Amino acid sequence: MAADEARQAGVAALAREIEEFMAAGGWDQPPQLFALVPTAALLDEQPELAGQLDRANPLTPVAQEALPEGDLAEALGRIAWPDLVIGCALAQEIIVLPPGSESELPDVAEADAESLRRAAADHPQRTEARLVAAVVRDGEGACVMRLRGVGAEEPVDEIVESPDLAPNLLEALKATLLP
Repeated sequence: MAADEARQAGVAALAREIEEFMAAGGWDQPPQLFALVPTAALLDEQPELAGQLDRANPLTPVAQEALPEGDLAEALGRIAWPDLVIGCALAQEIIVLPPGSESELPDVAEADAESLRRAAADHPQRTEARLVAAVVRDGEGACVMRLRGVGAEEPVDEIVESPDLAPNLLEALKATLLP
């Protein structure tokens, strides 16, 4: 495996790890931001974490304080990371609509963000999902999405992985890592 492929696989593994961490807490959680920190550096600064961290993993996700209420893009625009942080990830719950359903929503030019959110949340074919987007300073990014299972006696969540799930979110996260 080439170095770029290995790095991409590492970022994807971190996105999966964060999604599994969030899934353990159930649904209906607020967005959660994570710093991606070199494990060795974290252990050097806090050796008491040695029993909790796997030194074999090059990066460790570290949950941050709650994001402020309101516009997520605005909150991300105010974030600046110290040099020790070499990546970041965001987990958030979203609404996924089927292809072609955009025509059933209010006109984007005329509607505010809240009306669009309400219309999507009220759409009869909506699917709830948790999206985790992760990036590192050198530009690698990955996304993992868990679609919330519904309908069956024992609903099963579906996992989708692709860096193309949320390109705008990946770009916004990359911007927080710029000097």
